[in-house]
Amino acid sequence: MTDEVGPWLVVGLGNPGREYAGNRHNVGFMVAELLAGRVGAKFSRHKRAVAEVAEGRLGFGGPKLVLVKPLTYMNLSGGPVVALAQFHKIPPERVIAVHDELDIPYGQLRVKCGGGEGGHNGLRSMSKSLGTKDYVRVRFGIGRPPGRQDPADYVLSDFSSVERKELEFLVDRAADVVESVVTRGVEPTQNLYHGG
Repeated sequence: MTDEVGPWLVVGLGNPGREYAGNRHNVGFMVAELLAGRVGAKFSRHKRAVAEVAEGRLGFGGPKLVLVKPLTYMNLSGGPVVALAQFHKIPPERVIAVHDELDIPYGQLRVKCGGGEGGHNGLRSMSKSLGTKDYVRVRFGIGRPPGRQDPADYVLSDFSSVERKELEFLVDRAADVVESVVTRGVEPTQNLYHGG
């Protein structure tokens, strides 16, 4: 498999800083870090964007991934994303955003191309900066907050002890989903992973 169409920009959405590391809102960072390990790359600060970037190939001679963790906080993620897309000459259809999703139950993963942002500030910023909503989203279900808890507080809190028991497996599965989008495409990936 070669990357005749060029590299893919895989954006793990999250907030920088140790205090946010285990938050539900930072699951995109978790997936990006796992993918970096899989391709044998390490994150480092990029010279032209407020982001940490790791680059590598999926397998020998496989598609190139430019993995991104924006360091601007969630609501300004679009700036570094568009800077890196322009730097690497990557069109929006080869941009993948990995993010937490309140409207999907915990443990479920969904893939889609385009559509609304569902109130997600990171997606809203990306859409505005890219000038389009037509990029791929890997949506990591975190479920709705219990009782009357404010969704903003919920996404900025750590996964529960019960959720953490499955988290490593789910992050691994989300990384599989990203790889599948790159190597197979969105629709075949939906057919493979939307069963449960």
